[in-house]
Amino acid sequence: MNLDLHPAPPASALRKLALGTWRAPRDPTAYASLEVRMEPALAFMATHRTRTGRRLTVTHLVAKAAADALRRYPEANVMLRGQRPWLREDVGVCVLVVQPASGASRVDLTTATVHRADGKSLEALADAMESRVSRVRAREDVEIERGKRRSSLLPGWLMGPALRLLSFVWYGLNVDLRRVGMPFDPFGSVAVTNLGSLGLERGFVAMVPYTRVPLLLAPGLVRDVPVLEAGALVPGKAMTLTCTWDARVIDVDLAARVLRHIGGALEDPRGWDAPDSEAR
Repeated sequence: MNLDLHPAPPASALRKLALGTWRAPRDPTAYASLEVRMEPALAFMATHRTRTGRRLTVTHLVAKAAADALRRYPEANVMLRGQRPWLREDVGVCVLVVQPASGASRVDLTTATVHRADGKSLEALADAMESRVSRVRAREDVEIERGKRRSSLLPGWLMGPALRLLSFVWYGLNVDLRRVGMPFDPFGSVAVTNLGSLGLERGFVAMVPYTRVPLLLAPGLVRDVPVLEAGALVPGKAMTLTCTWDARVIDVDLAARVLRHIGGALEDPRGWDAPDSEAR
């Protein structure tokens, strides 16, 4: 057994219609964005660093808020197998990592995933994430590097069929492939890619079918904006948080609730103040 899963409740009429309409994750992609006031989050990160000496980033906050959102709305922690949605037991948060050029290796993009993220405090999640990211960025994750070497041997025309087969075995058959050197559930429940670190204010991230991840979050650049307070324009900070989701398994109402939960957590991060507090 690879993942702990159990059947989702019977599909609604609209969901059955969606399942019958679309056949591949590249087709049912839906998008939304939310403008988030970032003064509270920036102040929280600065205070946290002064108090503890430990650095937090926007990626850490979005990852924590996303994990908490999936804990609050477990129906969004879903994966499609065949034409049936299945609910995940584990909440895994995946972040995209840029690997700098090293020796003969070129700049590359890969992933680092933290499992059971909804049960971790903000500091514990940030520590786990930084540990994973550091190993991946330094090309020290044996399973990821082995997988990249194997994929480099495939001719281009075989890459698509190979990825679909791997996805089918991983998720369709629910087989744990660690015994043959493949990583365990490498993409998790939700993916976070910080476009702001690239200097981009906003962007809508494409779904990656073989990952079976139905929810992608992309925080943009924190920028200066004029805001209205007490009838007067004052300088403020804002960030665009965009969301991509699979409309076959997540309703727009559910996606909106998840996105609003994350935005609300960023605009009022006081619940994360205690290092050992439970997830929001």
